[in-house]
Amino acid sequence: MRAAVCVKAGGPEVLEIRELPVPAVREGWSLVRVKGTGLNRSELRTRQGHSPNVRFPRVLGIECVGVVAASTDPTLPEGTTVAAVMGEMGREFDGGYAEYALLPNSLLMPLTTTLPWDVLAALPETYLTAQGSLDALGVVPGGHGRLLIRGGTSSVGMAAVSIASGYGVEIAATTRRQGKVDALAAAGADHVLVDAGGSLAAGVRALWPEGPDYVLELVGASSTVDSLSLVRRGGTVCVTGSLSGWSIPDFQPVAMIPSGTKLTAFHSDDAKGGAGTTVLRRIVREVEAGVYRPNIDRVFGLDDIVAAHRYMDNDQATGKVVVVP
Repeated sequence: MRAAVCVKAGGPEVLEIRELPVPAVREGWSLVRVKGTGLNRSELRTRQGHSPNVRFPRVLGIECVGVVAASTDPTLPEGTTVAAVMGEMGREFDGGYAEYALLPNSLLMPLTTTLPWDVLAALPETYLTAQGSLDALGVVPGGHGRLLIRGGTSSVGMAAVSIASGYGVEIAATTRRQGKVDALAAAGADHVLVDAGGSLAAGVRALWPEGPDYVLELVGASSTVDSLSLVRRGGTVCVTGSLSGWSIPDFQPVAMIPSGTKLTAFHSDDAKGGAGTTVLRRIVREVEAGVYRPNIDRVFGLDDIVAAHRYMDNDQATGKVVVVP
């Protein structure tokens, strides 16, 4: 089989297309013929050498969709359409950047859908993360309030806009590029703020003098403290993204979290396997019905994996980048 192998830590050029043996099925694991995989920033960071316990060479890819090719689980017969996310895919064992992936049965989420493979591949990690983040914030259907999404043109940001726009909340989303404003508005954002770096205080206070009720923080470490200063007193900030890294230097909780304000997080590993199956099936139905948007920015072939990672490195995407074998 063909696979994109990360041979060492480094830039996009460390990804090489190689011929590898198709993995042999073993107890508790099934072989999936990969039909598509979404690219994620965490794979960029793994490629750069920032993920602990990752040994190279490694086939990256924390998610994929495809068809069961050989099964060790009677509830997952051959030919079943499945999705898989997280569970150390592409880190402790080879992931979705290949024509076949050997995956734990516990990760496989069976689906029935008419969606094309590239569209289906854009959904699992992105929409499960967006949904889990909104749940962690306490944003609910039919609710009210004001939601600020920082990093709005990331794939998770676009998905969160798509979901929350049907909830009845007022949404403001940020982007660093003026050219991406229209895409956020089309996705359902009521307001779009161009983040030129630093604090968003002036723009946010002009919209909401008391601040938003919720902040979905997808930029991560570099702007979390600023988000805590923006949210209304008693509001909630959920850190989900790591576009700017994972650590906040010299973080002082008592000094930096206003009294009564809540700081939480969501990790997409909580949506893997059985925990995410029901949610993902509902998301697929909503996309099929045109309620949610797949938000695909660009589709690459597996042979173009270096170009795909360079595209991701340069923050060119507005939404999801997908690779198909």
